[in-house]
Amino acid sequence: MNFAQITTEYVCGVDLHGKTNYICIMNKEGTIFKHFNMRNNINQFKTEVLKYYPNITVATETMHSYYWLADICKENEIPFVLGHAYYMKSIHGGKKKNDKIDSKTIADLTRSNHLPVGYVYPKELRATRDLLRRRTCFMRLRAEAYSHIQLIFRQQCINIEPKEVKDKNRRSLINLLEDEQLQSSVEMNLNLIDFFDPQLNKIEREIRAKAKNHDRTALNILLTMPGIGEMMSLVILYEIGEINRFKSAQDFSSYSRIVKCQRESGGKNYGTKNQKIGNSNLKWAIGDIIIHAPRTSAVIKKFYDKLINKHGKRKAKSIITHKFGVAIYYMLKNKQAFDEDRFVRCDWN
Repeated sequence: MNFAQITTEYVCGVDLHGKTNYICIMNKEGTIFKHFNMRNNINQFKTEVLKYYPNITVATETMHSYYWLADICKENEIPFVLGHAYYMKSIHGGKKKNDKIDSKTIADLTRSNHLPVGYVYPKELRATRDLLRRRTCFMRLRAEAYSHIQLIFRQQCINIEPKEVKDKNRRSLINLLEDEQLQSSVEMNLNLIDFFDPQLNKIEREIRAKAKNHDRTALNILLTMPGIGEMMSLVILYEIGEINRFKSAQDFSSYSRIVKCQRESGGKNYGTKNQKIGNSNLKWAIGDIIIHAPRTSAVIKKFYDKLINKHGKRKAKSIITHKFGVAIYYMLKNKQAFDEDRFVRCDWN
């Protein structure tokens, strides 16, 4: 957990919501100058904050609509701090809570240098990352439709191969069922698949075109890893943002949710809670490599089989996922291509 170090005379704590925000402007001593609620309005916000420019820092809690606030501050060269929502809750959790109290708390944490810092994702990469996330959502919906078709046929004891569902002539599968309602269910799933296919192709073409304007070197480095394609490499690359924001491979692994954190007190072990702190999309992307890498690399398959024989499949998957996370960190940090032998030895320094 890192804390913001504020040097300006004034701080502006913003309790931000989708349509409104509550502002608290105070100095380093804690004297409040303004404390009020307002609609989300760029011009009004600039009018209020620029009165204290250049000796003011704006801070808010991480939430889905912080983009416009961060962009305004960057355009006007106002220091902006994004607070880590979970860690902030751990620090200032109180009995009473409302927008007015929250905005003052954010300002108090900022002026006293106790605001846990979150990551402000770069504006130029943001739209592509969000489009990749939307693609993942559509891919999962399409995969669910494929799975549901196979489920219906299994319920009727009709054996079909997964490739038959993905074949261009998949509409003929409807005739294998006698019940009209089951036919309608399969047809709805096929209609969903037919709708998503061109949409996904369009999204992927757009993503590939935009990705060329960003870090092509990092993308080529990720593509050297076995079991990973272009789109999955882009997901990993854009979810990371900047690899240098992680001080170590373990920091990156923690952010990727591929390690468990023990909780101990007084010599007692309280399990591994708080495993959801981090990036769920990055965890899914790195975990997906395990499915494909053993199929494309004999060295990794042999290593993975040894881990399974020694630890069991569940723990072996956890171990090799962590190793892939560490490998990705050092590959991007040192601009090195993937090396199977170094991966097995875990020698990336």
